[in-house]
Parts: sequence; structure tokens; C-alpha cells
Amino acid sequence: MVFQGLAEKLQDTFRKLKGKGKLSEADVGEAMREVRLALLEADVNFKVVKDFVARVKERAIGQEVMQSLTPGQHVVKIVYEEMTNLMGGTQSRLQVSPKPPTILMLVGLQGSGKTTTCGKLANLLRKQGRRPLLVAADIYRPAAIKQLQVLGAQLDIPVFSMGQINPVDIVRGSLEFAFSNNRDLVIIDTAGRLHINQELMDELKAVKDTIQPHEILLVVDSMTGQDAVNVAQSFHEQLELNGVILTKLDGDTRGGAAISVKAVTGCPIKFVGVGEKLDAIEPFFPDRMASRILGMGDVLSLIEKAQSSLDIEKARELEKKIRKQEFTLEDFLEQISQVKSMGPLDQIMGMIPGLGGAKELKKMEKDFDPKELEKVEAIISSMTPAERRNPEIINGSRRKRIASGSGSRVQDINRLLKQFEDIRKMMKQLTDAAHGKKKKGLKLPFMP
Repeated sequence: MVFQGLAEKLQDTFRKLKGKGKLSEADVGEAMREVRLALLEADVNFKVVKDFVARVKERAIGQEVMQSLTPGQHVVKIVYEEMTNLMGGTQSRLQVSPKPPTILMLVGLQGSGKTTTCGKLANLLRKQGRRPLLVAADIYRPAAIKQLQVLGAQLDIPVFSMGQINPVDIVRGSLEFAFSNNRDLVIIDTAGRLHINQELMDELKAVKDTIQPHEILLVVDSMTGQDAVNVAQSFHEQLELNGVILTKLDGDTRGGAAISVKAVTGCPIKFVGVGEKLDAIEPFFPDRMASRILGMGDVLSLIEKAQSSLDIEKARELEKKIRKQEFTLEDFLEQISQVKSMGPLDQIMGMIPGLGGAKELKKMEKDFDPKELEKVEAIISSMTPAERRNPEIINGSRRKRIASGSGSRVQDINRLLKQFEDIRKMMKQLTDAAHGKKKKGLKLPFMP
């Protein structure tokens, strides 16, 4: 889960408030002390924390909250609104040039994930109808050019390179290539350093002056916490950034960078990296992130993930099969594959209201091992097509063969077949109820 430590502390604090029928100033003050500590432990900038807590406290001790029938929920609403504003308020979109190509210049220190982010961003924007060109202008880091070429080949996106010559000549040549090859988006992977120095800045300024990019985006590693904000501030002072891309937001990050960077630098977060795969990048929505941190879910992002990952036609076919009670193990396997394509299950569960709480997610992680899905896939894959379509034919000898082929035990096969039969019964009951055949006494397999 994103910002799990911070989310757990904040949710515990507000759970105490919600349990009280009436709030006093002392209750609000105690809650704000806990909020302050949680944010500081998450490596949020000290001044940002101070201002944030002061604003929340001022609103939380107002007459509207104190006289409310649900004062605890009012306080949570105030924190949500203030946290959303702190992280930028609304989504900050990319500036698109009315006259192609749109030029994006990605900058950052070595190790921040800049080159990989170039590929991810190109992949994301191509899905939105753009025709991207990747430009290899990092001539110093060993294998940087080769890495970008490999990413381009994996994504089937062209990469422009001229070897290890002057970066200014490279970017100038890339624009000519983009014009002649009908590319409406140019993403430039610039050089980085292990630390900020004047030589690096002079080179980046020269590239900037040559191509006049529409957006300069800083790529920073969110796991570096407050250091990421300091890096953003330094780059912004010299290059006038248009935005920030935070990488590794799915890792063990404390959240300080995401919460502080807009308030400290004025630069909005435009995208976040949420995994290692080349589709693991998302636009940043401050309101949705605040909602996740406070355990309120993120339905809109969940819907968008489903729309981009799930096959609508297959879903319609599945609906027909369920209605006709023709749901098979092959269909079950297909559904597992589609759910996995949406991303890690803890991220998906964190977007569902009611399941987004840190404690609830911890319990689910304890009760459910994602490796179980892999075991189920292996078992079903070891069956013949006839066995998947008609599990009733799987006798003792077939179960032994399937167990041997999938590296599991016969007991695992028995349990899966029992669970699958329960699912089919549940679907039959639900479809019967939907058609009015059994409106009373509906009992699901997992109900007591």
C-alpha cells in the first residue's frame, strides 16, 4: 500500500475521533499532535507540517465541527481537503504544443530511474494517441544509450541517438528526425550526475536553450524522502521546472516527497511510478492520493485501471456464460489473468472504499497470500482442455497427475475444485435472484 506507515498512523488517530460523540478543543489538539508526529515521521518538510496542522486545527475547532452530529467525520473531511490542497489541489496536466512536436525534457540525478521513466512515459502517452520519439542524450552514464534503445525495442517506439557527441547536437538532430518521421512527441533523456554541480546545470541549460522544451520534468526517487524535495528545489531554481515525476512510489516510501514537493518548490507532481513494469506509471491526482492515505479508497483510479486492463468483449462473453451457467475453469483462469494485469492486489484493494484502511489491508495480506493465485494458475494449466471444461471427470488418478504436473498436492486439487464448485453455486444463486426465481434466503458459499 502507498505510504502504509503514514496511512496507518493517521487512520488510527481519526478512528479515535470518530468514536467520540462530541469533540472538545483538547480532543482536536491531541489529534493534531498525533497528526504532526505522523507527518514528521513520514519525512514531510517541517514548515509544511507546521502550516498544515495550523490550518486543520483552525478549521476543526470551528462552530460547524463542534456542533456537528458527526464531528470526527468532519475533521477527517477537513484533513482530506487540506491534504489535497497541499499536494496541488487538482491534477496538473502536460502542456501540449498546438504545433507538433511537443517536447518533453526529463532531468534528474543518476539512480532516480530517469531512463526507465522516459520509456514508461512514452508508453503511457502513446496509449493516449501520441506518436512518441525517445532521444538518447545521456552521453556519460555507461550503457545509458543502450538501455534506452532496449526499452524502445520492447515498446516498439523509435529511439534517436548519435552516440557520445555533444548533447546539443543530439537534441537538434532529434527534432529534425521528428519532423521528417511524423512524430508529434519528443521525450529527451538527458544526462544526470551523482550530485548536483554547475557542469551538469550548464549542460542542461544549453539543451534547454537549443530546443525550448514545452515541459521540463524532474525525475526523483520518492524513497529518498526529504532529499527528493531538496533536489527538486535546486533544479527548479536553475531550470524552472514544469513538474515532477516521482518514481518508486510503490516501495517502502514514507511519503514526505509526495506531500512536500508542491508546497516547498511550487512544482506540481505530474506522474508517479508505481512498479517496475513499463506500464507502471500513472498521472498524479492529489485528491485521489489523499483519499488513499486516509483509507477512503480511490474508485476512479480503480475504474480506469479496469477499463485499460480488462477486455470488454471477453467480459460480455463471460456474463453470457454465467447467465447460462456455463462458467468453466478456463474462464476462471482467464479472470485471474485479467485481475493480475491490473497490478498488485494490495494496490487494487487499497482503491476499494471500505477495504482501503491500513489495518484492513494488513489483515487481508495476512489472510490471503498472492502466491496462492500462482498455485491456482499452475493447477488449472496442468489440466487438459476437457478437464477444465468439465471438472466432474477429474477422478483420483487424474488428480494425482494434475498434482504432479503443477508441483502441488492432491489436497490442493481437491480444495480448488471445491472452491470452484462453490463459486459456480454462488453465481447460479445470484443469477436466479436477479431473475426473481429466488428472492428470499439467498445464501452465498462464504456466508455462515
